[in-house]
Amino acid sequence: MTKINIQGLEWDKKSSFQQGPAKAPTLIRKALYSDSMNLYSENGISIENEGVTDKGDFKIDDYFDIEDITQNHLASGAKLLSFGGDHSVTFPIIKAFHQHYPKLDILHIDAHADLYHDYEGDPYSHACPFARIMEKGFAVNLVQVGIRTLNSHQAEQATKFGVEIHEMRNLDLTKIPKFDNPLYISLDMDGFDPAYAPGVSHHEPGGLSSRQVINLIQNIEATVVGADIVEYNPDRDVNDMTAYLAAKMTKELLAKMMIK
Repeated sequence: MTKINIQGLEWDKKSSFQQGPAKAPTLIRKALYSDSMNLYSENGISIENEGVTDKGDFKIDDYFDIEDITQNHLASGAKLLSFGGDHSVTFPIIKAFHQHYPKLDILHIDAHADLYHDYEGDPYSHACPFARIMEKGFAVNLVQVGIRTLNSHQAEQATKFGVEIHEMRNLDLTKIPKFDNPLYISLDMDGFDPAYAPGVSHHEPGGLSSRQVINLIQNIEATVVGADIVEYNPDRDVNDMTAYLAAKMTKELLAKMMIK
């Protein structure tokens, strides 16, 4: 039986524009276990499974504690799904994963490349996690999907680190590569068009539909060992739309992690 742990990381102090994502983990769970939806993914797998253990939410006081918390939840050999939190949480999570998966691929779904060398003087900003991950050699391959804010600095960073970017302006999901190594999926909720996910700090029109992201995850040919859902900001949500979308994605990600 596949063992999967879930952890919530209440952290948004690296947000550059608005705080609020620290409130997200509890509200994603509230939507997930609402009577308005069941606990089955679209392929008929229930996440109400004895292999899935929810470790609860962790109030983060020190950014670097995230690595230790993650390490504790990986120690048993379990896979791991994390609820953020802003996107800065991904770097310490992946740092912990690197000790268990020295050859790791990452699929990053986002409006933003998050490849800044530093942002407003902070190298650990939520705008920088993938620069830190790649410069440390914590991922063999980084594939980004949904990007629609690529500036010259981040384009240079992508070239420097060999990042494969699938921008929205010419997106063809059939071109997403197969992954040869264990795969980690990082899902930023602003990768979705704001029409589907209004509850994010950075509204960037022209994004992915919920159907596109679900299909992308369902069609991945890889062993998914971990994932995160980040940047849901409840303070900006409308009728809990983004919470329920995050809950939907939770089911699809867990189901994918259970398959292999």
